Amino acid sequence: MMDMFCKLDLKKTGIFAAGVLFGTAGIKVLSSKDAKKVYVTCTAAVLRAKECIMRTVSIVQENAEDIYAEAVEVNEKKAEEEMEFEDESESDDDVQETPVAEV
Repeated sequence: MMDMFCKLDLKKTGIFAAGVLFGTAGIKVLSSKDAKKVYVTCTAAVLRAKECIMRTVSIVQENAEDIYAEAVEVNEKKAEEEMEFEDESESDDDVQETPVAEV
């Protein structure tokens, strides 16, 4: 039985015990009232940031919708202009020039 205690590595055992001690102390610190106040404050800040970001996203979406609507209008006007130009070209081709007799 004494051989077992001789083979026991005290350094590793001490590190393990310290880890358990710090872990237990850490749990107590993390569950304290002061820590909960910090958690609440941080969560409130995150929620405010989320609200601000969502407002910005809404503004960007509205602007994108406006830009899209204006782009559709521009394309429709261009298409109408092209149709008018094609109609004028066709009417010019139909009219043939008559030669003028020299007097």
